[in-house]
Amino acid sequence: MVIEIIMAAVGVLAGVGGKFVYDKSQATSSKHKAEKEIARAERKASEIVLQAKDEALKIEQERRREIQKVESRLADRESSLDNKLDELDKRSERLRKQEDEVESLKTEIREIRTKQQEKLEKIAGLKKKDAAEKLLQMTERDIKDDLLGLVAKLQKEATDDAEEKAQLVILSAMERMASEVTAERTVTAVKLTDDEMKGRIIGKEGRNIQAMQRATGVDFLVDDTPGMVILSSFDPIRRQVARMGLEMLMKDGRIHPGRIEEVFEKAEKQIEKEVIRAGEDAAREVGVAGIPKDLLKLLGELKFRTSYGQNVLMHSTEMAHMAGLIADEIGANVRVTKIATLLHDIGKAVTHKVEGKHHHIGAELARKAGMSDEIVHAIEAHHDDIEATTAEALVVRVCDAISAARPGARNISAENFAERMRDLENIATGFKGIDKAYAISAGREVRVIVRPESIDDLSAIKLARDIATKIESTMQYPGTIKVNVIRETRAIEFAK
Repeated sequence: MVIEIIMAAVGVLAGVGGKFVYDKSQATSSKHKAEKEIARAERKASEIVLQAKDEALKIEQERRREIQKVESRLADRESSLDNKLDELDKRSERLRKQEDEVESLKTEIREIRTKQQEKLEKIAGLKKKDAAEKLLQMTERDIKDDLLGLVAKLQKEATDDAEEKAQLVILSAMERMASEVTAERTVTAVKLTDDEMKGRIIGKEGRNIQAMQRATGVDFLVDDTPGMVILSSFDPIRRQVARMGLEMLMKDGRIHPGRIEEVFEKAEKQIEKEVIRAGEDAAREVGVAGIPKDLLKLLGELKFRTSYGQNVLMHSTEMAHMAGLIADEIGANVRVTKIATLLHDIGKAVTHKVEGKHHHIGAELARKAGMSDEIVHAIEAHHDDIEATTAEALVVRVCDAISAARPGARNISAENFAERMRDLENIATGFKGIDKAYAISAGREVRVIVRPESIDDLSAIKLARDIATKIESTMQYPGTIKVNVIRETRAIEFAK
C-alpha cells in the first residue's frame, strides 16, 4: 500500500517535471518568434516612414513650385501696373499742356471777338445793347409769324376734323329720319254753315255767345270776318275746346245756354283725352317709357301749340328720333337723350301761366316730376344761357338747332330778317379796328374787314373769337353763324 502510494507520488512528480520541461522549451520558442516578428515590424515601419518622408518632400517641392509661379505672376502684374501708371502720368502731363493751350486759345478768341465787336459797333453805329434789342425784336417777329402759322394750321386741322366728323354724324341721323318740316297752325277760325247761324250763336241779347265765353274763357269774335267766327285766347287748349264745342253745337243745331254748357264740358273731356293720348303716342313713337303722366299730359298739350310755324309736339318728336340716332353714334346715353329731347319744350305748355323762359320752366317741371339730373340739365341747357356740360345736353341743343334751321321750318318776316342782318353788322362794327362789316349768306356769315395798321394777324384771330362770343350771348338764331375776319395790306404804285 505504501509502495503504491510512493509509486503514485513518484509518478506525479515525474509528470510535473516533464510538463515543466516542455513548457520551458515552448516559451523559448515563442520568444524567438516574437523577436523575429518585432524585427520584421520595425523594418516595415522604417520603410513606411521613409516612404512618408519621400511623399512629404515631393509635396513640399510642388508647393514651392506653385508659390514661385504665383510670385512670378504677381511680379508681372506689378510691372504692368507700374507701366500703366507711368503712361497715365504721361497722359496727364499731355492733358495739362493741352488745357493750357486751350485756355490760351480762348483768351486769344475773346480778344479777337472784343476787337471785332468794337469794329462792328463803329461800322453799324450801334452799341451792343441796341443791337441785342434789335435782334430780339427780329427774333420775336419771326417767332410770332411761326406761331401764327402754327395756330392757323392747328385751327384749320381741328376745325376740318371736327366739322367732318360732326357732318357725318348729323347727316347720318338726318338721312335716316324723314318727317314733315312744318305742321299746320292750330285752327283759330271756325267757318259758319250759313249767315243765319251767326245770329243763333249770338243768341237773344247775346246770351248764347256770353255763355260760350264763360264756359271756355275764349273770346268769340263774330262780326270781324264774314262767314267765320274767330276764337281768341292765349291758351291753345281752351281755343281748341271752343272750336270743337262750337262745331258740335252747329252740327246739333240746338244752341241755348243750358245746351252750351253741356256741349263744352263734353268737348273739354274729349280734348283732355286727346291731349293724354297725344302725349302717350309721342312717347311710344319715340320708344321711351317711364315718363310721369303729368309730363305726358303737358307733352300732349304741345300738339295744339306752334312756334314760328312749327307744331311744337311734332318738332319735339322729330328731335327725339334724331337725337337718339346721334347719341348712339357718339356713345351718349340714348334713353336720357331721347327723353330730354322729347320734353325739352314742355315749358311752352305753361308759359301763359308761369313767368319765365320756357327751358327754365320745363326743367323745373321735370325736376318736380322726379326726372334724373341728367335729363333736367339737358332740358335747361338747350338754349345758350345755361352751359351744356354733358354730351346728352349738347345733343339736345344740336338737334333743336337742326330742326329749327331746316328750310321752311320757321316763318320769319322780312322785317325780322332785315333786323337780324343789321344786328349782326352792328355787333361786328362795335369793336375797335373794324373798317367795314357785311352780313351775307342770309345771315349765316358776317364778313368783317379790319384796318391792317390797327389789327395784326394774331389780334385778328382773337377778334373773330370775340365777335362770335358776343353774337352767341346777345342774339337768338337757328344754326350757326360764321365770323370771317379779313386783314390785308395793299401796296399800289403807278408807273409814269
